[in-house]
Amino acid sequence: MEAIFHEKQEGSLCAQHCLNALLQNQYFSAVDLAQIGRRLDDTERERMAEGGIGTNEYQRFIEEPSSNFDDSGFFSVQVINEALSVWGLDMTLYNSQNPVAVNARENPTQMSAFICNYQQHWFCIRKLGLQWFNLNSLLSGPELISDTYLALFLTQLQQEGYSIFIVTGQLPECEAEQLLRLMPATQTVKPSLITDKGAQEIGADAEDDDGSLREALRVSKELIDKDDTALQRALQMSMEGYYLDQPAGASCDTGQSSIGLSENSNSMDPSSISQAELREKRLAFLNRATTSNSNNSDQCSNNTQDSELTEEELLQKAISMSMENS
Repeated sequence: MEAIFHEKQEGSLCAQHCLNALLQNQYFSAVDLAQIGRRLDDTERERMAEGGIGTNEYQRFIEEPSSNFDDSGFFSVQVINEALSVWGLDMTLYNSQNPVAVNARENPTQMSAFICNYQQHWFCIRKLGLQWFNLNSLLSGPELISDTYLALFLTQLQQEGYSIFIVTGQLPECEAEQLLRLMPATQTVKPSLITDKGAQEIGADAEDDDGSLREALRVSKELIDKDDTALQRALQMSMEGYYLDQPAGASCDTGQSSIGLSENSNSMDPSSISQAELREKRLAFLNRATTSNSNNSDQCSNNTQDSELTEEELLQKAISMSMENS
């Protein structure tokens, strides 16, 4: 199978791929086929001019774009036929009443090759050695076709709207022809459509993007949950007034002893705590963090500064200190 010349689809150059697959070598380029198209345009223009260059028909003809080729890589059946004539080959319509066509419909395996066209797509089916191959440029590689399936395949293409042409004449010798006569090909896996492979790659990329998005959302949720836990802890500690015991003998003009506050907080219902008592508990919570490593005089100074804060400032300070310690 590696010896078979096969061009994969590039842009709209299927006519070029079809001819080169048929001839089993890179004999034609888009430039070569465009030159053939221009020659055909010139011939058609000369014929139209015979009726008079001043006629409306001629003026419309020269204003219209070429019907033989365009910049996208499309080439007409006339260009294909003209290119084949260089090699002494000809094309006969498969469903015509030409004797060659009648014989081909009765026994297609006796032919050498077929060219198929639907809208602007061209591809060929050719016999190499004693086997038939679908050399469609939209496939990832040559597709082996059995003799039994060949007639069914041609019928299927006709039902799908393809125009089929029989290639007549002597095809040029090629390496694949010689090798496949000695060693027939086997194929366990059919080639895939190039368009299908592209869709699978896009789908895989989309799945990767979805996975990355899900992972980002998971990490973000964990961070939010962690912050919520720290915030709830800070609010609870601020409301209940939990704090560490102060050093023995420590006292302040603005506060009670740590033992006294602890006893009061344990014996009181949080719902019955007054605004002043709640403020005292918040001050006690702040004292816990600011006085654990300081002396008694520094502690009293800090308490005096904290007592001057508003309720919102005390709450924000408690939350901030709790999150730093978590």
